[in-house]
Amino acid sequence: MTIRILPSNLVNQIAAGEVVERPASALKELVENAIDAGAHKVEITLAGGGKNLLVVSDDGCGMSPEELELAVERHATSKLPTDDLFAINFLGFRGEALPSIASVSKLSIISRKRGEKDGWQINVNGGEKEGIKPAATPEGTRIEVRDLFYTTPARLKFLKTDAAETGQCIDMLQRIALANPQVAFYLYSDGKKKIGYNACLGDVQTARRQRIADVMGREFEENSLPITAQNEFCDISGFVSLPTFNKANSLSEFIFVNNRPVKDKLILGAIKGAYQDLMMSGRYPLCAIFIHVNPRYVDVNVHPTKAEVRFYDNGAVRGLLVHAIRSALSMGDKQSADTGLLEHLLENNLENSDSFSQSFNQSFTVREKEFKGLKMPISSGRKSSFKTPDLMPTYSIKTEENFQPQNMEEIGELGLAKAQFHNTYIISQTPDSIVIIDQHAAHERITMERMKQSMLKNEHMPSQMLLLPEVVDLSLSEKVNLMEYAQTFAKLGLGIEEFGPQAVLVREIPALLGDTDVKKLIKDLAAEISEWGSAYALEDKIHHICATIACHGSVRAGRCLNLEEMNRLLRDMEKTEHSGQCNHGRPTYIKIKLEDIEKLFERR
Repeated sequence: MTIRILPSNLVNQIAAGEVVERPASALKELVENAIDAGAHKVEITLAGGGKNLLVVSDDGCGMSPEELELAVERHATSKLPTDDLFAINFLGFRGEALPSIASVSKLSIISRKRGEKDGWQINVNGGEKEGIKPAATPEGTRIEVRDLFYTTPARLKFLKTDAAETGQCIDMLQRIALANPQVAFYLYSDGKKKIGYNACLGDVQTARRQRIADVMGREFEENSLPITAQNEFCDISGFVSLPTFNKANSLSEFIFVNNRPVKDKLILGAIKGAYQDLMMSGRYPLCAIFIHVNPRYVDVNVHPTKAEVRFYDNGAVRGLLVHAIRSALSMGDKQSADTGLLEHLLENNLENSDSFSQSFNQSFTVREKEFKGLKMPISSGRKSSFKTPDLMPTYSIKTEENFQPQNMEEIGELGLAKAQFHNTYIISQTPDSIVIIDQHAAHERITMERMKQSMLKNEHMPSQMLLLPEVVDLSLSEKVNLMEYAQTFAKLGLGIEEFGPQAVLVREIPALLGDTDVKKLIKDLAAEISEWGSAYALEDKIHHICATIACHGSVRAGRCLNLEEMNRLLRDMEKTEHSGQCNHGRPTYIKIKLEDIEKLFERR
């Protein structure tokens, strides 16, 4: 074979395959260019999911005709004034985006520099550049991309439906918008407005909180906790959700490094570790985390789309993030997520009295065979009233009116227990609300935290020696990753040694694990460490065992409690970390405000 130099248009098409994967990738590059240009307002227009048309307009600094002509050349950029790749202060820096997009589409750029009277335009079709010509345009830049991937039809076949590609563009813009609350963003798709985020005013924290509410919803704002931590080279801030406010996927985990949206395994693993034993398996928190690192301590030039970064000290960043999240969760450890269901019920039903009466009656319908003679007439008027019979002891234990706890000053935010119903749930009363507590879930968390405290008192976890050491074969990379944490494992009660080129020898395991499949344990640990790069995998397994023991050793649902026992449980909850959720991530209590109850009964 003869070696040859590839033509420039083919080189650009190859580069485009790395940088421009789909319309959302092109949108990301163009919007980041607008932000780097100092734009205060960015408008995006899509047609056909961005495949047919993608337009990005901004009010940034604009370009002169000389700069405009250079902008579509490979490796031409204004964002590296020096040759130092560790002094990057812009989102873009490679100078590849525009020529890559131009090589696979019909590109048109119209720009007018701030303070200049005239605008200029350049067109590039499939990599073929036309001459510069004058154009009437306001200050700023407008980039129009038509027929994306028309020169590479094979790539076009792999794109999804218009709706799916539009969704990807919306998700990408939301991530960028979260990091730049001072910029207004508007997106239109096929003539319909999909996104309209006005510029947020105020200081950074206020503006960021407002933009987070715009993107992630008011519910997240109400059920999130602020995080903050810093060391000599790194500063972390943002918001994380309460453990009981979660989702079935990780799509709502927004991570930014120096205002750059990233999806980094190190950071995702840190988030997972911070929520261990606080969230149900298969559930994920919502978060918006902003990491600002000295540019000399982070390398952003490790991925074609700059979606991944590499930190100078991975352990320090990970530890700082875990500390920040756990500190926030500890501050809100007794909170349970409030999704506003009662509030929504009130809003939906009070608007129409007929529907309110019907919904109200349906909500409290009781089977006739259980309560004879109960009548609930549906009225068309505003007032709705009915008489309920006394609840039978089978369903509820009433409080003695003369009961008083010994130390009234110890009563906390969960109030005084008043009754237990179905031998499972406790009702307590506070000055402005009633609280419903799941007695089993609450005691499960209390037991779990006591066990964890007992574990922390010992420098090394109790271990048990294996009668016959277990030899576990691994891949070379898995073995190397596993042995890197051998000392950490030893403190947790797991003793492993190297045994040949691709195997480890297990001599002891944590006593809490009891009779366990050692080979499966080691293989699972090696796989998880290779994926997440952490030793949290073993702690997670040990905590899972602790949670199981706590579950079996806790007050069971169906057990009758007296008032003294109920109040002791409430006081223990108020002193216990993370008592707002059980070991599986479910809420331990629900608080209903008295004013909301009065609205239901039309007292307000």
